[in-house]
Amino acid sequence: MDSLLSLPTSHFHSPLFSSIPHASSATTSVSFSLQPPPHPPEPNLRRPQPTTSSPKPKIPSNPLKNLSSTTTSTSNTNPSPAETTTISPSLVSKLRLSSKLFPPPPPPPPPLLHDTQKATQVSEPPEAPLPEPEKPDNFRQHGKIFIGNLPNWIKKHDVSEFFRQFGPIKDVILIKAHNDTHRNAGFGFVIYGGSPPVAEKSAVKAVEFDGVEFHGRVLTVKLDDGKRLKGKAEERARWVEGYESGDLNNKSKWHQEREGSRKLFRKVLDSEPENWQKVVTAFERIDKPSRREFGLMVNYYARRGDMHRARETFERMRARGIEPTSHVFTNLIHAYAVGRDMEEALSCVRKMKEEGIEMTVVTYSILVGGFAKVGNSEAADYWFEEAKGRHTHLNAIIYGNIVYAHCQTCNMERAEALVREMEEEGIDAPIDIYHTMMDGYTMIGNEEKCLIVFERLKECGFTPSVITFGCLINLYSKIGKVSKALEVSKMMECAGIKHNMKTYSMLINGYLRLKDWANAFAIFEDLVKDGLKPDVVLYNNMIQAFCGMGNMDRAIHTIKEMQKERHRPTTRTFMPIIHGFAKAGEMRRALEVFDMMRRSGCIPTVHTFNTLILGLTEKRQMEKAVEILDEMTLAGITPNEHTYTTIMHGYASLGDTGKAFEYFSKLRNEGLELDVYTYEALLKACCKSGRMQSALAVTKEMAAQNIPRNTFVYNILIDGWARRGDVWEAADLMQQMKQEGVQPDIHTYTSFINACCKAGDMLRAMNTIHEMDAIGVKPNVKTYTTLIHGWARASLPEKALKCFEEMKLAGLKPDKAVYHCLMTSLLSRATVAEASIYSGVLSVCREMIESGSTVDMGTAVHWSRCLRKIERSGGELTEALQKTFPPDWNSYHTITGNSDSETDDEHESDGEDNDVYFDNVTDGDDDLDDEDLNRLW
Repeated sequence: MDSLLSLPTSHFHSPLFSSIPHASSATTSVSFSLQPPPHPPEPNLRRPQPTTSSPKPKIPSNPLKNLSSTTTSTSNTNPSPAETTTISPSLVSKLRLSSKLFPPPPPPPPPLLHDTQKATQVSEPPEAPLPEPEKPDNFRQHGKIFIGNLPNWIKKHDVSEFFRQFGPIKDVILIKAHNDTHRNAGFGFVIYGGSPPVAEKSAVKAVEFDGVEFHGRVLTVKLDDGKRLKGKAEERARWVEGYESGDLNNKSKWHQEREGSRKLFRKVLDSEPENWQKVVTAFERIDKPSRREFGLMVNYYARRGDMHRARETFERMRARGIEPTSHVFTNLIHAYAVGRDMEEALSCVRKMKEEGIEMTVVTYSILVGGFAKVGNSEAADYWFEEAKGRHTHLNAIIYGNIVYAHCQTCNMERAEALVREMEEEGIDAPIDIYHTMMDGYTMIGNEEKCLIVFERLKECGFTPSVITFGCLINLYSKIGKVSKALEVSKMMECAGIKHNMKTYSMLINGYLRLKDWANAFAIFEDLVKDGLKPDVVLYNNMIQAFCGMGNMDRAIHTIKEMQKERHRPTTRTFMPIIHGFAKAGEMRRALEVFDMMRRSGCIPTVHTFNTLILGLTEKRQMEKAVEILDEMTLAGITPNEHTYTTIMHGYASLGDTGKAFEYFSKLRNEGLELDVYTYEALLKACCKSGRMQSALAVTKEMAAQNIPRNTFVYNILIDGWARRGDVWEAADLMQQMKQEGVQPDIHTYTSFINACCKAGDMLRAMNTIHEMDAIGVKPNVKTYTTLIHGWARASLPEKALKCFEEMKLAGLKPDKAVYHCLMTSLLSRATVAEASIYSGVLSVCREMIESGSTVDMGTAVHWSRCLRKIERSGGELTEALQKTFPPDWNSYHTITGNSDSETDDEHESDGEDNDVYFDNVTDGDDDLDDEDLNRLW
């Protein structure tokens, strides 16, 4: 009761008893008049104002008091004919207790017959007549006249000039023809300006000239009747009514067309997203797109990576006065993240914060994923931590992005910690995170942990997919275990999973790394048999295989096959061919392929020019390499650090320290990055020219730049000291290398053995061979050649011959350098050596003849001089050895001269023979060609 008495008065906006019957409560209305009440007015029509208004009774603060007093007064007083009483149903429902306390008055006595008829009329009132519709005059625009029968070619200024005589003109509207917008439809409107009375007076004057001749036409001039504005008002009213009631049939024609174009746009966006022209056309057909359509279009451009058009659409939306939401901003940030422009993405984030728009988990996830793609794990960590601070619940997607960021930087410890944190938060890791972890372990070559993740994936109930098996195939292909990759391939086929283009490409890349061209082509044939069509990447791999085999013509033919299959070659397609021709010294054909690349629509890049320069420097044609550098500058392409490093390596091979330091200064002055490869070129130049003090200065600068010395750097330094025969410095470098944890390779040991041989310390050289066997490093042909050369310098040809036999027992095939070094050593000692040396020379001669090995003319001349000392009149040894001489030896054999000149030539030849082969022994240039080419790519 207390709550009932405390009802506020704001619930009572009308008296409890009203003269207007309620539409929905006819049974509760009580009428005290025999006159029928007026019918309620139609909606959206103007209600006529009453002439007199009676003051409303004042409502007391207590509704119960009002109810009782009103009931009493109505029961004791005769109401006026116009009065009726109605109780609001909402009020009755609230005042249930008051209806019990104050029952309604008893019904009146039954009326007479004529009163009954009138009461019947009251209970069934006739339909009130519809209000008179508003006249079009109410919609008329003052000062507007209609002009008909105008010439089709007439212009606005012609009409304005004629009708200006009746008053100032505000505007002239000519209705354009439907088919030809450059001509009008023959009628239009003139709107006079000024105040409404002045404009109306001008329009009336103009109408008086109805029927006037105007450019050969009799004009129809009359006042605007307002029908057009009235039709628009009625259409707008129907649409508002239909919009409020949810009836879409009452929409205006404009809104129906707009709704249809919006539905068509969403349909095209869902069904044909790859047809960007159709999507853009459907969007442009929408008249006044809403925020939803703009957001969908920004998202579409974001998925395509077209950040510029995404920004343009975003700015168009803001220009229309539509304020972006967090969803639209997130789509724009996604566009910049896909386009790898994180600076602009961060500018959008700053704009969001300035406008007070909250960043969602999706926004943070896109930021983390964007920085992960560009390899910036620190920035990804920053935004991930901010997301944890702003949002209490994160999802698996943002965790997957931050794990991917650290896997790309090979920081697997942090990635493992994040996976543990995610599981502790109760978030189940999806299969994508397992794939990311497997890919991360593949990048660092950790086979054991990659297999652990694979087994864990199966334990968690996930079914391995082609991506899962692809991670394992990629792992084994990269670490050189292609046989295991084939086992995984068979396992995948047994599981009913077919190979795709990527898995085949991984297998082919594995064989290409091993230079196993035959198996690479076999995998390619399997791919074609499975009905897969090679893509550009696969064609590029096959071209690289042909170039590795030296079959350049087949590589060019493959490019033509690509073009027939409507695949557009890229610059990477032509680079192996250009490099192959340049390396072979066929610069004319290399430039022809370079022009062919340009005709195919490929714009030369810095990498293409670097390939040309690399081929020229490997052939030591430095002048042509510098010319290509100048042409590169003229083409508007700025050289990068790899360009200058390649030229530095070229001058280093020639021992030109001055030129190497000159291009090093250019590289530094242009602000390019100085890496270990740059310093390798400088060290190589210093060591080639014997300037070991300069080499030490370079190593000190490397330490100042925090650039660690790798195996290649130590090999260059050890080789430099070996050239000078300084075995102590070389041994000291070997000790430093082991202390710093840098593992020596076969080139390191070969260079150190060369230092020992140059110093005559053959005992240390043999100890180094035993050390190599202990750690599992097997000597190669160059190592044995260095040993043979050392034994020859020590005047111990029998040791050299024994080393030669050990090399053959190890399964190594001798090359020209071995034969040259061994034969020169044996011939020099054959005059004083035992019979075993003589038989060894014959044995080596027979092997050279069987292998088809021939020597050059200089070597033949030198050996013939040695033979003259052994067999002055010829013999079995001379006959056997001459079979290894060049074919034109007999025509060249006109040796005459005195003994002094022969002796000088012999000494000169000995010096050449001792050093001519060694440049190919310890430099290792050929072994670095593929690595250099990969760095250029």
